[in-house]
Amino acid sequence: MRTIDWVDGNVEIIDQTLLPGRLELRRIATVEDLINAIQSLAVRGAPALGVAGAYGVALAARQHGGDEKLLLDAVHRITTARPTAVNLARGAERVAALLPKGFDAVLAEADALRDEEIAASAAMAIRGADLLTELCGPAPRVLTHCNTGALAAVVGGTALGAVAELHRRGHLDSVIASETRPLLQGARLTSWELGQLGIDFRVAVDSAGPFLMARGEVDAVVLGADRICGNGDTVNKVGTYAHALGARRAGIPFVVVAPESTVDHDTASGADVEIEDRDGAEVVTGVPAVNPAFDVTPHDLVTAIVTDRRVVRLDRGERV
Repeated sequence: MRTIDWVDGNVEIIDQTLLPGRLELRRIATVEDLINAIQSLAVRGAPALGVAGAYGVALAARQHGGDEKLLLDAVHRITTARPTAVNLARGAERVAALLPKGFDAVLAEADALRDEEIAASAAMAIRGADLLTELCGPAPRVLTHCNTGALAAVVGGTALGAVAELHRRGHLDSVIASETRPLLQGARLTSWELGQLGIDFRVAVDSAGPFLMARGEVDAVVLGADRICGNGDTVNKVGTYAHALGARRAGIPFVVVAPESTVDHDTASGADVEIEDRDGAEVVTGVPAVNPAFDVTPHDLVTAIVTDRRVVRLDRGERV
């Protein structure tokens, strides 16, 4: 089952807000409904958002094809629906370039992007598993943060795809999934996927991660990214930075697995990224709250970046 696809003239997604209680496919017929799905996190994860942006432009072409002003406005609203992850805007802009050629060309390009992300997941799984075995030995205990499996991609996944590949090889000990406050993508989504894969796992509160590393219960931290800047700074779900600091103090690898489409050479460093601030009601009610959805991990805390095309060893001075 694909996280997102084009089915019978609509965008079809797995509604991630309903998991793990219910696995439900949701059909989306309009740009407005797609933007709502993106902003409510019914569809999320950098690769999946890239595909959502692409198919969103297809919806816009069908919905507003006869009105250029409405069409361009719809494309703009799709590209800016969430500001931090680079894949959403890139997917939409890539497909929007085909608008002068008509709907069929737009849809074909969106399908091509979807297929590229599927292939990227397979390649990242192999490269990531190979690197983790090289760094940690034949059966590492890994900690991951947020959700980076098939739900965040189309199939397969990024960091969790590499973890699943280790499991398939018989070269994985166990996984600690941080719960990922405030919306619990780790406790709800990653734990569900790990259970589906038959992988031994435990859920830990976010703040426990660095201490578990210090106590010797983790051999490597492996997670994804929503944007990788030109200098190697990594933007990912808030809480990532703390895990990177913990990994550095414990002397264990901190590995980022993300598709090449997430690498953004046009953004020099994490300081240049607009960090999405979400409604404080996601954190607590009745009192003021600050709720950044992402944080920035400086490149000097990252051991390696694994993409579908290459492995960049930042700890050896290699450049993105």
